[in-house]
Order: sequence, then C-alpha cells, then structure tokens
Amino acid sequence: MSGSRRKGGRALAPLARLLKDEQLALSILALAVGAAGGGAVVLFREAIALVQELAYGSGVERLYLHAARLPWWWILLAPAAGGLVVGVLVRFIMPERRPHGLADAIEACALRGGRMSALTGLRAAVVSAVSIGAGASVGREGPAVHLGASLGGWLAQRLHLSRASSRTLLGCGVAAAVAASFNVPIAGALFASEVVIGHYALSAFAPVVIASVAGTIVSRQYFGDFPAFTLFEHEIASLWEFPAFAGLGVVAGLVAIVLMRGIMLAGTAATRMPLPAVLRPAVAGLAVGALAIAFPQVLGVGYGAAETALRDVWPWTTLLAVCAAKIVATSVSLGFGFGGGVFSPSLVVGATLGGLFGAAVTGLFPELSSGAGAYTLVGMGAVAAAVLGAPLSTTLIVFEMTGDYAITVAVMVAVAVSSLITRQLYGRSFFAWQLERRGYDLKSGFASSLLRQMVVRDVMSRAGELVTPEVALQDLRTMLQLSDSGALFVVREDGTLYGTITLADMSEAAFDRSYDAVLVAADVARRRPPSLAAGDDLDTALKVMRESGESYIAVVDDARTQRYVGCVHERDVMVAYNRALVESRREEHD
Repeated sequence: MSGSRRKGGRALAPLARLLKDEQLALSILALAVGAAGGGAVVLFREAIALVQELAYGSGVERLYLHAARLPWWWILLAPAAGGLVVGVLVRFIMPERRPHGLADAIEACALRGGRMSALTGLRAAVVSAVSIGAGASVGREGPAVHLGASLGGWLAQRLHLSRASSRTLLGCGVAAAVAASFNVPIAGALFASEVVIGHYALSAFAPVVIASVAGTIVSRQYFGDFPAFTLFEHEIASLWEFPAFAGLGVVAGLVAIVLMRGIMLAGTAATRMPLPAVLRPAVAGLAVGALAIAFPQVLGVGYGAAETALRDVWPWTTLLAVCAAKIVATSVSLGFGFGGGVFSPSLVVGATLGGLFGAAVTGLFPELSSGAGAYTLVGMGAVAAAVLGAPLSTTLIVFEMTGDYAITVAVMVAVAVSSLITRQLYGRSFFAWQLERRGYDLKSGFASSLLRQMVVRDVMSRAGELVTPEVALQDLRTMLQLSDSGALFVVREDGTLYGTITLADMSEAAFDRSYDAVLVAADVARRRPPSLAAGDDLDTALKVMRESGESYIAVVDDARTQRYVGCVHERDVMVAYNRALVESRREEHD
C-alpha cells in the first residue's frame, strides 16, 4: 500500500510541481473526468435513441405514446428480440457473464481502492443501451453512472494514484454522470459523496463538485438547460397535509420493499428455470412485451408515464394498473438479466403511487389538499429514495429535476419516513442487496473494506510445524508440549494437507501412553480442518477464524488441490490491518 502511495505521488508530481499543490492537481484531473463523464452520458443517451429507432421506428423520449400506435405483435417481439441480443452480449463480452451497474462502482470504491476498467464500463454501457432501447423496464441513470465511474477509476489506475485519490476520481465520474443525466449539478455532487464515496471530506468534495459542474455544462450544451419534467408549481394548501405526506412515506416505503423483493424473486426464479442463461433476457422481453400490449407505459425508462401522472390526467384505475405493471415489468427485466438501473422505474412507480394516494386525499379532504399532482411528485422522491438508500441526494434530484421549491419540504418528510420504513423492515437498499448476493457486506464498513484489499499470501508464514501421517503418537505429544502455537499440520508426502492435530484432537490419547504403540498422526488428526486459500482476503480469514474458534489456520494454494503452502495466525492479520489503517488515514489527510 505504501508503494501504491509513492507511485501516486510520482504520477501527480509533474502537475503538482507546476501548480505547487497536489489538491489543485487532483482538481484539474476532476475537471477532465467531469467533461469526459458528461460527454459519455450524451453518447450513451444517443445510443439508446438509436437502438430504440431500430426497435420501434422512433427514438422519441416518451416511448409509450409512440408504442401505443404500433401493432400488438411489434410490441410483443421488439423487447424479446432485444433480450436475445442482450443475452448474447452478456455471454460473450461481460466479465462474470452478467450486466454491470452502479453496485459495481460502489464495490470498486469500497473494496478495490477506486480502480475500475474503462473497457468493462464501455461494454456494460452497450448492454444497457440495447436493453433500454429495446424497451426493457429499466433505468438509464445507473448504467450512465457506472460508465462515468469507470472513466474516473480507469484514469486513477493508469496514473497509479493513491487509494484516497483514486476513490475521489471515481466519485468525480459518478457526480458528472448523475449531473449530466438529470441536469442536477448540486445533487450530482451530493449523490457521489453520499452513495459511492461515503464521506463529505473537503479534500474529496471539492474535486467532486468541479466534476459535477463540468458534466452539467457538457450536458446543457447538447440537450439544453431545462428540468427533466416541465410542471406547474405546487403550493402546500395547509399544514394539516403533513400527516398525509408522512402517510404517503409509509406506503412508499412498503411499495419500495415490494419492488426490491420482486426483483429478488424474479432473479431467483430465473436461476431455477431449466433455461440457458443466454435466453433469460429474451424470456423477460416476451413478458414485458405482453404487459406492454395493454400498458405501453412499462416500456423503457418510463419518463413519459411519470410526466403524465404528474399532470393528473389519469383516473385512479389507470394509475393503479400502471403502478402494478411497472413493478412486474421491472422485476422481470432486472431479475432475468437485462442491463439497466432501477432509479427511473422507481420514479414511475412513485409517481403512480403518489397519484393514487393524492386522489384519495383530495377526495376525502378537498379543501385541505394541494392536489393529486403534488402527491405524485412527493411519491416519486419517496419511493426512489427508499430503493436507492440515498434520502438526501434523491430529495435534491427531485427538486432540481422539477424546479418545484415549494413542495420540497413535503418531499423531505415523505423521503425520511419511507427511508426509515425500508431500513427497519428490509434493512438495506437495492445496491446493498446486490452486493450481498455477491458475498460483500458493506455494512461492516471501512475496516472490512481495508481487510478485503489484502490477501492471506501477503501475511502468512511459510514455515509452520509440520508432521507426516506416519509420525508416532509419543513424538506428537512431545512436539505439542514444545509448540508455540499448540497445533501441528499433517502433510502428505505429495505436499497436500491431511489434517490438523491439537491436544484436544488427540482426546484421551493425549495423556494415555498405552496408545503410543498403536496410534500415529493419521489416526488422531482432525480431517478437513478449517483452511484458507492463499488468495483469500483477510476479511475472509477473520471470518473463518471466528467461525471455527481457531486462531492458527493452515493455508493451501487453492481449495481444489489442498497443497499446503503455509499458515497464518490471527495476530498476523491484525498487525497487517493496523499498518494498513495507519497508512490509509495518512493518505486521507495528505
């Protein structure tokens, strides 16, 4: 880690010498990443429009209005054909043979020191562009953020920046992508700090703000400067409405859980189906197409449906049907392997849910209600914040997307309640759930992320107290009495681990010399003892030690061959962690 820091210093040295300030040098890099991230978002959205033009004959932003005029067979087959293409792309070009998204950027920032592959980011963007353009019920912001993050992470890797600088530059890519996607420079910077980087230290926040502004400027130069949704401003009619806004937060939190659980269940069902993985997105495309014949609002990112709901023109029956259909379509799309994000679908679900809730409140208390449109806006923020696990930045995103300041306080109330409900009943955000499925628990925090960056090979001892399976019992007794660790590792002649011997393993033979003539190491060794692979990270090592109750563990080259290569003690792991912690804190403050 200290070597990485020295390399990082050398990489920034030319700029630092010129500008007399390493922080200023990082800010210059942030400006470059921000501009590149904004440009990448522009290209990504144009790629979506191109695929949509091929799939539906039109690249318009509000797809459902155009799709409603197409024949039923076209609506049915377009997503299925797109799913087939996505399945092939994921099979042959994506690492781990799955789509990548925002969760991967969070993982890279927390566990890999901010390093990412630009090539993987580009491939993931292609998969997501095909998915969205074909009509899958997914969002475009998550893939755009992943693309921006990969650009920042790639540049940090190329320059051999320190861990702290690399995480900051990755966050710059995230901020630029969010700002460019939504035209929200303030929320872009806050989102990167809240969701990805995990702190608001000035050393990181200043470059992130620069990148966010740069991404916004590039986006506005191409798309223009206007909110994502054009709305009438709302006024809160009465202070008595705040209990209703809090009630909407409760319902939004529950619906957010339904959406996340739906995606989880769909993913589980997909893996259990007797169907090749390459065909799963095509099956999901057929399901989405079938839903879209009756409810074309489920196609694509769904901003057209959200805007229509905000204008309060649908009856409650339509709002209910579109809300349910969007949840099902999104669950199937993401669970069965389409690439894309969850933010846009959350906005649509929240908009229709808010419209339903607002219609009920307005019907019961017309003189106290601000109108169904206000509740629609509040519902958007409440559901999206609960799904993303980002209450602060989601509130700002909704505010900057709509430009409606008066209703922002109501959004804050509902967002706070929905986030609390989701955390209490579900315990995690959508991205945390994705990472948990891959075996990563970010709730363990900074310490665990440091441990995951180090491997057993770097701290293990090559020695260890070894015996062969033929060693006599009386010799084992003597060796254990003189042993510092209290454990012997039994290794075959071919170098493979046979077992472990402690006094507890020897049981009554430990002190009964009548067994000396008949027992050898192979007879008293504990077979299949806890072991670690040399490539395991130190977080895994500590978990194995805690679960087994043993502080001294054998290390093998890998679980398949079981060739003994060394041993590791818990104190070695903790010494390495303490050194890494001191070095990391020094980097954060440099």
